[in-house]
Amino acid sequence: MIRTTKYIYITFLILFFSKAGAQTSALAVADSLYALGNYTSAINAYAKVGDKKSNLQIARAYNTIGNYDKAIAQYTAVLDNNPEFDLARFELGKLLLKTKKSEPALEVFNALTSSKKENPEYFYYLGRTYESVNQTDKANRAFKTAVEKDSTHLRSLYALGKYYVGQEIKDSALVYIDMGLRFYENDVAMINLKALAFFNNGQFKQTIPHFERLLELGEEKPFVYEKLAFCYFRNWEPEKALEAYRKLSGFPDKLAAAYRGLGEVYFDEKELDSAQYYIEKSIEERMATFPQEYADLGRIARLKGQTKKSMDYYVKAWEENKENYYNYYQVCVLADEYYKDPETRLNYYEKLLEMYPDIVPWLKERVRNRISEIKEEIHFASN
Repeated sequence: MIRTTKYIYITFLILFFSKAGAQTSALAVADSLYALGNYTSAINAYAKVGDKKSNLQIARAYNTIGNYDKAIAQYTAVLDNNPEFDLARFELGKLLLKTKKSEPALEVFNALTSSKKENPEYFYYLGRTYESVNQTDKANRAFKTAVEKDSTHLRSLYALGKYYVGQEIKDSALVYIDMGLRFYENDVAMINLKALAFFNNGQFKQTIPHFERLLELGEEKPFVYEKLAFCYFRNWEPEKALEAYRKLSGFPDKLAAAYRGLGEVYFDEKELDSAQYYIEKSIEERMATFPQEYADLGRIARLKGQTKKSMDYYVKAWEENKENYYNYYQVCVLADEYYKDPETRLNYYEKLLEMYPDIVPWLKERVRNRISEIKEEIHFASN
């Protein structure tokens, strides 16, 4: 009897280990297929194994090939059988966020963050999900909690820095940006945020080193050159501004902005011919309206003593944007200089008040005074 029992036990062990060995072998085959990117075959192989890990891998395979509905269903099935499987829950939450299923994603991440786990990633993704439903305050609280749990959590620091830069709250932005840069001083995203924090605050001198650093790190992007050029211009460094705008002109879709910037710098430097050339080039490149460019050309022509040409440019500027009554006022002033006939000059000023009855008081008073003067001129000329 003892021998029979022993024989049965040994037979059971042999069968058990044979089955375990076969399962291990099948899992190895499935893992190999998955690693090679043969996801459909891997799914079939994992299905034959049927354990917790294999079921998770099936969900991951569906996710990888873009069959998100099946991936979500598989993750849900895994969690139904293994409710404490936080890794599967975390991956499900990220997939729900990716597929814009915000409410279910919030449920997942709220569950993860309430599980007393010290994982800043859970709070970061909770913040991202709140962002997706425009609940900014809750998103920022989640990001701040992630930072409290890990002061080097760059993505949460970036999210907070970006929010405060967008709100133009420089000091708050710099708190989080500098925390990130202390951990990784060459993070181009953080450096860019720091540059924008100063730029949006009108601190162009303080902005320059950060955009220059981006160029040193290989970020030779058009927005860097454009903003750096503007900072040089506003910091009274015309040569550097011109060089940066020339670099900007190397990007075909930025030619108009580059020419516009070059025109502004040359105008400020009193190089009127160059200013006129580049502003005209900017107009040629642009496919939209350009009232400011025409107004600038009007200013240049006036400085050159070309009254009629200046007036024509200001007319074009006004026609491009008729809400800007100041350009039409410039037309009136130039017409006043150009035309000898007082009736013609009077008509321009009267038309201004007719079209814009609500112009600023000081300008209205100036126009009324000039109208009175011209009427007196007409009166005395007729006597």
